[in-house]
Amino acid sequence: MFIIGITGGTGSGKTTIVNKLKNLFDQSDVGFLSSDSYYKDNSNLNFSERDKLNYDMPDAIDFDLLNRHIKLLKTGQDISVPHYSFSIHLRLKNSTLFKPKKILIIEGILILSNITLKSQINYNVFLDCSRDTRLKRRLERDISERGRNNEDVIKLFENRLDKMHRTHVEPIKKECDLILNSENNTKIDILIDIIKKKLSEK
Repeated sequence: MFIIGITGGTGSGKTTIVNKLKNLFDQSDVGFLSSDSYYKDNSNLNFSERDKLNYDMPDAIDFDLLNRHIKLLKTGQDISVPHYSFSIHLRLKNSTLFKPKKILIIEGILILSNITLKSQINYNVFLDCSRDTRLKRRLERDISERGRNNEDVIKLFENRLDKMHRTHVEPIKKECDLILNSENNTKIDILIDIIKKKLSEK
């Protein structure tokens, strides 16, 4: 199984790129995972306590489970991908069956911050985008999809996300195999060619 990692700051366009690839390739050959599905289960905390947690640092992700799942896929075994609710900050009881693929594409802000996961990924792609554009996209998403308000999102960005980006995201850009400008209409031809090449190999 050939694993491609797609990373970059919040609002850099990871989901947009993944959706483009989903439309281009047969998902019986190419599978997609998001590290967002693997936020830790904090059901022992009440909502007020969960709402105060920092979800933009590596410790927020259950990398043990994610790495275990990838290792199972590599040995040809199915996994059950957890469902996570951002509105209530909880891992849900239901999950989705996921079968091994020839190519696995995993996307997430913090995927390269974990040494074990980083060692499992064969090819890393970084989406490079300005802070202003990322903030605009984050505002649109969090208000429309996650029930947040304008003021809270801006405050979160200024008080936490900027620092987390500088600490955990921006430094790994230099370690990636491909850097794509995702400011507007991201060109992904190189990535498409890599996937086609790997699919053609026996």
